[in-house]
Amino acid sequence: MQGPKTMLILHGKQAANDEVREAVGALRERGSAIDVRVTWEAGDAQRLVGEALAAGYERIVAGGGDGTLRDVAEAMGLARTDASLALLPLGTANDFARAAGVPLEPAAALALLELPARAVDLGQVGEQLFLNMATGGFGSQVTANTSEDLKKVLGGAAYLFTGLSRFSELQPAEVELQGEDFHWQGQLLALGIGNGRQAGGGQVLCPDAVADDGLLDIAILPAPQDVVGALRDLLAGDGLFVRARLAWVEIKSSQGLDINLDGEPLQASSLRFSALPGALRVHLPADSPLLSHPG
Repeated sequence: MQGPKTMLILHGKQAANDEVREAVGALRERGSAIDVRVTWEAGDAQRLVGEALAAGYERIVAGGGDGTLRDVAEAMGLARTDASLALLPLGTANDFARAAGVPLEPAAALALLELPARAVDLGQVGEQLFLNMATGGFGSQVTANTSEDLKKVLGGAAYLFTGLSRFSELQPAEVELQGEDFHWQGQLLALGIGNGRQAGGGQVLCPDAVADDGLLDIAILPAPQDVVGALRDLLAGDGLFVRARLAWVEIKSSQGLDINLDGEPLQASSLRFSALPGALRVHLPADSPLLSHPG
Protein backbone atom coordinates (compact mmCIF):
# COMPACT_ATOMS: atom_id res chain seq x y z
CA MET A 1 0.00 0.00 0.00
CA GLN A 2 1.47 3.32 -1.07
CA GLY A 3 1.98 6.15 1.40
CA PRO A 4 1.45 9.88 0.90
CA LYS A 5 2.01 11.23 -2.60
CA THR A 6 5.41 12.92 -2.86
CA MET A 7 6.79 15.27 -5.50
CA LEU A 8 10.53 15.89 -5.84
CA ILE A 9 11.23 19.31 -7.36
CA LEU A 10 14.75 18.86 -8.69
CA HIS A 11 17.07 21.62 -9.87
CA GLY A 12 17.80 21.19 -13.57
CA LYS A 13 21.55 20.89 -13.00
CA GLN A 14 20.92 17.71 -10.98
CA ALA A 15 18.75 15.96 -13.57
CA ALA A 16 21.55 13.52 -14.43
CA ASN A 17 22.62 12.88 -10.83
CA ASP A 18 22.94 9.10 -10.57
CA GLU A 19 22.83 9.07 -6.76
CA VAL A 20 19.51 10.91 -6.81
CA ARG A 21 18.14 8.56 -9.45
CA GLU A 22 19.15 5.52 -7.38
CA ALA A 23 17.69 6.98 -4.17
CA VAL A 24 14.37 7.73 -5.85
CA GLY A 25 14.31 4.26 -7.38
CA ALA A 26 14.92 2.68 -3.98
CA LEU A 27 12.01 4.63 -2.51
CA ARG A 28 9.72 3.43 -5.27
CA GLU A 29 10.81 -0.17 -4.72
CA ARG A 30 9.76 0.17 -1.08
CA GLY A 31 6.31 1.26 -2.23
CA SER A 32 6.56 5.05 -1.99
CA ALA A 33 4.67 7.12 -4.55
CA ILE A 34 7.23 9.75 -5.58
CA ASP A 35 7.20 11.75 -8.81
CA VAL A 36 10.00 13.97 -10.10
CA ARG A 37 9.74 17.36 -11.78
CA VAL A 38 12.81 19.27 -13.02
CA THR A 39 13.25 23.05 -13.04
CA TRP A 40 14.47 24.78 -16.17
CA GLU A 41 14.26 28.52 -15.54
CA ALA A 42 13.42 31.10 -12.88
CA GLY A 43 9.95 30.68 -11.45
CA ASP A 44 9.70 26.96 -12.19
CA ALA A 45 10.04 25.86 -8.57
CA GLN A 46 7.18 28.11 -7.44
CA ARG A 47 5.00 26.96 -10.35
CA LEU A 48 5.69 23.31 -9.63
CA VAL A 49 4.79 23.77 -5.97
CA GLY A 50 1.44 25.19 -7.04
CA GLU A 51 0.85 22.27 -9.41
CA ALA A 52 1.81 19.73 -6.72
CA LEU A 53 -0.56 21.21 -4.16
CA ALA A 54 -3.40 21.45 -6.67
CA ALA A 55 -2.87 17.76 -7.55
CA GLY A 56 -3.06 16.69 -3.90
CA TYR A 57 0.60 15.92 -3.19
CA GLU A 58 1.08 15.73 0.56
CA ARG A 59 4.88 15.98 0.61
CA ILE A 60 7.25 18.08 -1.47
CA VAL A 61 11.01 17.56 -1.66
CA ALA A 62 13.29 20.49 -2.56
CA GLY A 63 16.21 18.96 -4.47
CA GLY A 64 18.98 21.49 -5.02
CA GLY A 65 20.89 24.19 -3.21
CA ASP A 66 19.83 26.95 -0.85
CA GLY A 67 18.17 28.88 -3.67
CA THR A 68 15.92 25.95 -4.61
CA LEU A 69 15.05 25.43 -0.95
CA ARG A 70 14.16 29.10 -0.58
CA ASP A 71 11.90 29.07 -3.65
CA VAL A 72 10.07 25.92 -2.60
CA ALA A 73 9.71 26.89 1.07
CA GLU A 74 8.47 30.37 0.17
CA ALA A 75 5.88 29.01 -2.27
CA MET A 76 4.62 26.52 0.31
CA GLY A 77 4.51 29.19 3.01
CA LEU A 78 2.57 31.59 0.83
CA ALA A 79 0.10 28.80 0.01
CA ARG A 80 -0.47 28.17 3.74
CA THR A 81 -0.47 24.47 2.99
CA ASP A 82 -0.57 21.50 5.32
CA ALA A 83 1.74 19.63 2.94
CA SER A 84 5.19 18.94 4.37
CA LEU A 85 8.65 19.77 3.02
CA ALA A 86 11.75 17.58 2.88
CA LEU A 87 15.27 18.67 1.95
CA LEU A 88 17.48 16.96 -0.61
CA PRO A 89 20.65 19.11 -0.34
CA LEU A 90 22.53 19.16 -3.64
CA GLY A 91 24.06 22.65 -3.72
CA THR A 92 27.47 24.09 -2.94
CA ALA A 93 26.77 25.50 0.51
CA ASN A 94 23.59 23.76 1.73
CA ASP A 95 23.64 26.12 4.70
CA PHE A 96 20.22 25.35 6.16
CA ALA A 97 20.55 21.60 5.64
CA ARG A 98 23.96 21.47 7.30
CA ALA A 99 22.79 23.49 10.30
CA ALA A 100 19.70 21.29 10.61
CA GLY A 101 21.71 18.06 10.48
CA VAL A 102 20.13 16.86 7.22
CA PRO A 103 22.35 14.22 5.58
CA LEU A 104 24.04 15.25 2.33
CA GLU A 105 23.74 11.75 0.83
CA PRO A 106 20.54 11.55 -1.28
CA ALA A 107 19.32 8.21 0.10
CA ALA A 108 19.80 9.29 3.72
CA ALA A 109 18.19 12.66 3.09
CA LEU A 110 15.11 11.10 1.47
CA ALA A 111 14.87 8.64 4.39
CA LEU A 112 13.79 11.62 6.53
CA LEU A 113 10.41 11.38 4.77
CA GLU A 114 9.73 8.46 7.10
CA LEU A 115 9.94 10.75 10.15
CA PRO A 116 7.04 12.95 11.26
CA ALA A 117 7.20 16.51 9.95
CA ARG A 118 7.82 19.24 12.54
CA ALA A 119 6.36 22.73 12.43
CA VAL A 120 9.03 25.41 11.94
CA ASP A 121 8.95 29.16 11.51
CA LEU A 122 9.44 31.24 8.41
CA GLY A 123 10.85 34.74 8.24
CA GLN A 124 8.99 37.45 6.38
CA VAL A 125 10.14 40.73 4.86
CA GLY A 126 7.59 42.61 2.81
CA GLU A 127 5.80 40.04 0.67
CA GLN A 128 8.74 37.62 0.68
CA LEU A 129 9.32 34.64 2.94
CA PHE A 130 12.55 32.86 3.83
CA LEU A 131 13.45 29.70 5.71
CA ASN A 132 17.11 30.18 6.53
CA MET A 133 18.60 33.64 6.80
CA ALA A 134 18.78 37.19 5.52
CA THR A 135 22.25 38.74 5.45
CA GLY A 136 23.30 42.31 4.93
CA GLY A 137 26.48 44.30 4.46
CA PHE A 138 29.70 42.82 3.17
CA GLY A 139 28.64 39.21 3.68
CA SER A 140 25.71 39.56 1.31
CA GLN A 141 27.95 41.18 -1.32
CA VAL A 142 30.35 38.25 -1.13
CA THR A 143 27.53 35.72 -1.54
CA ALA A 144 26.07 37.59 -4.50
CA ASN A 145 29.45 37.98 -6.25
CA THR A 146 30.84 34.46 -5.83
CA SER A 147 30.92 32.95 -9.31
CA GLU A 148 29.37 29.60 -10.18
CA ASP A 149 32.68 28.46 -11.74
CA LEU A 150 34.55 29.20 -8.52
CA LYS A 151 31.97 27.29 -6.49
CA LYS A 152 32.44 24.28 -8.77
CA VAL A 153 36.19 24.30 -8.12
CA LEU A 154 36.35 25.25 -4.44
CA GLY A 155 32.92 24.32 -3.08
CA GLY A 156 31.93 26.25 0.04
CA ALA A 157 35.44 27.70 0.34
CA ALA A 158 34.66 29.82 -2.73
CA TYR A 159 32.74 32.28 -0.55
CA LEU A 160 35.72 32.76 1.75
CA PHE A 161 38.08 33.14 -1.22
CA THR A 162 35.84 35.82 -2.72
CA GLY A 163 35.69 37.67 0.61
CA LEU A 164 39.44 37.60 1.11
CA SER A 165 40.02 38.90 -2.42
CA ARG A 166 37.69 41.87 -1.92
CA PHE A 167 39.06 43.46 1.27
CA SER A 168 39.63 46.75 -0.55
CA GLU A 169 35.90 47.05 -1.27
CA LEU A 170 34.76 46.85 2.36
CA GLN A 171 32.42 49.75 3.14
CA PRO A 172 30.57 49.86 6.48
CA ALA A 173 26.85 50.64 6.35
CA GLU A 174 25.17 53.19 8.64
CA VAL A 175 22.09 51.40 9.97
CA GLU A 176 19.42 51.70 12.66
CA LEU A 177 17.64 48.61 14.00
CA GLN A 178 14.52 48.81 16.13
CA GLY A 179 12.60 45.94 17.73
CA GLU A 180 10.63 45.27 20.87
CA ASP A 181 12.87 46.38 23.77
CA PHE A 182 15.79 46.60 21.36
CA HIS A 183 17.54 49.47 19.61
CA TRP A 184 20.92 49.66 17.90
CA GLN A 185 22.36 52.34 15.66
CA GLY A 186 25.77 52.67 14.08
CA GLN A 187 28.04 51.37 11.33
CA LEU A 188 27.98 47.66 10.69
CA LEU A 189 30.13 45.38 8.60
CA ALA A 190 27.74 42.46 8.48
CA LEU A 191 24.18 41.63 9.55
CA GLY A 192 22.41 38.32 9.95
CA ILE A 193 18.71 37.81 10.58
CA GLY A 194 18.40 34.10 11.12
CA ASN A 195 15.81 31.42 11.37
CA GLY A 196 18.73 29.09 10.62
CA ARG A 197 22.31 29.50 11.81
CA GLN A 198 24.64 29.98 8.85
CA ALA A 199 24.89 31.54 5.40
CA GLY A 200 27.43 32.31 2.70
CA GLY A 201 28.95 28.85 2.52
CA GLY A 202 29.21 27.96 6.20
CA GLN A 203 29.69 31.30 7.96
CA VAL A 204 27.87 30.87 11.28
CA LEU A 205 26.20 34.19 12.07
CA CYS A 206 23.44 33.05 14.47
CA PRO A 207 24.96 30.08 16.33
CA ASP A 208 22.08 29.66 18.81
CA ALA A 209 19.14 30.06 16.43
CA VAL A 210 16.38 27.48 16.42
CA ALA A 211 13.73 27.27 13.76
CA ASP A 212 10.67 26.66 15.91
CA ASP A 213 10.76 29.29 18.67
CA GLY A 214 8.69 31.96 16.92
CA LEU A 215 11.64 34.37 16.95
CA LEU A 216 14.37 35.61 14.64
CA ASP A 217 17.99 35.72 15.79
CA ILE A 218 19.73 39.03 15.05
CA ALA A 219 23.52 39.21 14.65
CA ILE A 220 25.24 42.58 14.11
CA LEU A 221 28.96 42.89 13.41
CA PRO A 222 29.82 46.53 14.19
CA ALA A 223 32.40 48.14 11.94
CA PRO A 224 35.70 48.54 13.85
CA GLN A 225 38.70 50.66 12.96
CA ASP A 226 40.67 47.62 11.83
CA VAL A 227 38.33 46.03 9.29
CA VAL A 228 40.75 43.34 8.14
CA GLY A 229 41.56 42.40 11.72
CA ALA A 230 37.87 42.17 12.54
CA LEU A 231 37.22 39.78 9.67
CA ARG A 232 40.16 37.66 10.77
CA ASP A 233 38.69 37.47 14.28
CA LEU A 234 35.25 36.75 12.83
CA LEU A 235 36.57 33.78 10.87
CA ALA A 236 38.29 32.57 14.04
CA GLY A 237 34.96 32.66 15.87
CA ASP A 238 35.65 35.50 18.31
CA GLY A 239 32.64 37.13 19.95
CA LEU A 240 32.44 40.48 18.17
CA PHE A 241 28.70 40.42 17.51
CA VAL A 242 25.82 42.29 19.05
CA ARG A 243 23.01 39.75 19.35
CA ALA A 244 19.27 39.74 19.99
CA ARG A 245 16.29 37.41 19.58
CA LEU A 246 13.17 39.19 18.39
CA ALA A 247 9.71 38.55 16.96
CA TRP A 248 10.23 41.49 14.61
CA VAL A 249 12.85 44.08 13.72
CA GLU A 250 12.80 47.19 11.54
CA ILE A 251 15.94 48.26 9.69
CA LYS A 252 16.59 51.70 8.29
CA SER A 253 19.57 52.94 6.30
CA SER A 254 19.67 56.34 4.61
CA GLN A 255 22.08 55.16 1.89
CA GLY A 256 20.21 51.88 1.35
CA LEU A 257 21.18 48.41 2.46
CA ASP A 258 21.94 45.36 0.33
CA ILE A 259 20.21 42.26 1.70
CA ASN A 260 20.69 38.70 0.52
CA LEU A 261 17.57 36.66 1.24
CA ASP A 262 18.70 33.04 1.02
CA GLY A 263 20.35 33.92 -2.29
CA GLU A 264 17.75 36.44 -3.46
CA PRO A 265 19.11 40.03 -3.62
CA LEU A 266 17.00 42.74 -2.02
CA GLN A 267 17.77 46.45 -1.68
CA ALA A 268 15.82 49.08 0.25
CA SER A 269 16.31 51.90 2.72
CA SER A 270 13.67 50.58 5.16
CA LEU A 271 12.68 46.97 5.84
CA ARG A 272 10.63 45.16 8.47
CA PHE A 273 11.40 41.54 9.28
CA SER A 274 9.09 39.35 11.32
CA ALA A 275 8.81 35.69 12.32
CA LEU A 276 5.84 33.57 11.22
CA PRO A 277 5.60 30.88 13.93
CA GLY A 278 4.94 27.32 12.79
CA ALA A 279 4.30 28.38 9.19
CA LEU A 280 5.77 25.28 7.53
CA ARG A 281 6.03 21.57 8.33
CA VAL A 282 9.47 20.13 7.59
CA HIS A 283 10.96 16.62 7.85
CA LEU A 284 14.09 17.05 9.98
CA PRO A 285 16.24 14.62 11.97
CA ALA A 286 14.77 13.91 15.39
CA ASP A 287 17.88 15.35 17.03
CA SER A 288 18.19 18.36 14.72
CA PRO A 289 20.03 21.28 16.36
CA LEU A 290 17.44 23.64 14.85
CA LEU A 291 14.60 22.11 16.90
CA SER A 292 14.09 23.57 20.36
CA HIS A 293 12.55 20.30 21.57
CA PRO A 294 14.23 17.44 19.67
CA GLY A 295 12.63 14.03 19.76
